[in-house]
Amino acid sequence: MNSTASSERLHIGFFGRSNVGKSSLMNAVTGQDMAVVSDTRGTTTDPVLKSMELLPLGPVVMFDTPGLDDDTELGALRMRKARQMLNKTDLAVMVIDATAGLTDVDNDILKLIKAKEIPCVVAINKADLATPSISVEGLPTIAVSAVTGQGIYDLKELMAKTAPKDDNSNHVIGDLIAAGDVVVLVTPIDAAAPKGRLILPQVQTLRDILDSNAIGVVTKETELALTLTKLSAPPKLVVTDSQVFGKVAQIVPQDVPLTSFSILFSRYKGYLTGAVRGVKALDNLHDGDIVLISEGCTHHRQCGDIGTEKLPKLIRKHCGKDVQFEFTSGTGFPDDLSRYAVVVHCGGCMLTEREMHYRAKCADDQNIPFTNYGIAIAHMTGILQRSIAPLNL
Repeated sequence: MNSTASSERLHIGFFGRSNVGKSSLMNAVTGQDMAVVSDTRGTTTDPVLKSMELLPLGPVVMFDTPGLDDDTELGALRMRKARQMLNKTDLAVMVIDATAGLTDVDNDILKLIKAKEIPCVVAINKADLATPSISVEGLPTIAVSAVTGQGIYDLKELMAKTAPKDDNSNHVIGDLIAAGDVVVLVTPIDAAAPKGRLILPQVQTLRDILDSNAIGVVTKETELALTLTKLSAPPKLVVTDSQVFGKVAQIVPQDVPLTSFSILFSRYKGYLTGAVRGVKALDNLHDGDIVLISEGCTHHRQCGDIGTEKLPKLIRKHCGKDVQFEFTSGTGFPDDLSRYAVVVHCGGCMLTEREMHYRAKCADDQNIPFTNYGIAIAHMTGILQRSIAPLNL
């Protein structure tokens, strides 16, 4: 937790055909040998991600992708992976070969980037081998050479100018509290808790409280009742891990606002309203329906895991039906959701806001209800309205 979280960094992806020099160009921009470089077609088989500080952009995640013109069976899988990476891309660098000119494949990739409304810089690579005469309408374009270093500095400046700007107006909790307010954070420490540290949502929430000049009090659910008696006045807000929502709701007085980290993050990532609407699908499940439970991280599963064990049990008990479950984690999220009755997603703390928007929109476009862990648990516990009331929805 000593560096900016990956989900809070600007994600910059290099896209283009095979052998246009994407890997070489990314290495030149970063000044590091991040990606394997070879004249052999298809050397890059999977996206290569690297978190770093890149001036003048600041904390970023840079990644290279396979060529989007591989027509082999394996190439189709690689291209699917590259297209998935577009969903988390905040800034695309479209790399075009100066010696080949603008091809139909290049135009197809550019259309895909534009359709997803991703800010884009076009880099005409291999300018040391040919004089570029390529222009792409509506997009900033620059001639570069990954070999000689021509245009690399100017490319980084252009990337900084084109990248979406962070206006610092988005808060996990800061806009809900004022300086001097006391916020109690309930953080269970069980077998699934990472040794020696707190999980990312807890850390980010606490940091936002401190940035707001408010006071954060951290306790376990087993010490919550005692903690509340130690305070000279009721807290402004209690935020709990969703797994102990029911227990915490019984301890916290009704007149004290209560919510969860997962619900805060659905708001922070911009999909709260749709998730509250989608949770009602859990009331109308039928025998044989399939529920997709999706997580943004790939942590090691342990006994009592919330996604694979606790949520399925809660959902089956809530609806009283023989419901089936499927699970995804990390970057693996299905393009086709038509077989699912509802998608229940984690808070998305490890995913960028763009990727969470993409996943929620995928469901919305296919008329599949989409909700998240905290909202689902609050709904099934009978405290949904109480838990979203502090968020001014």
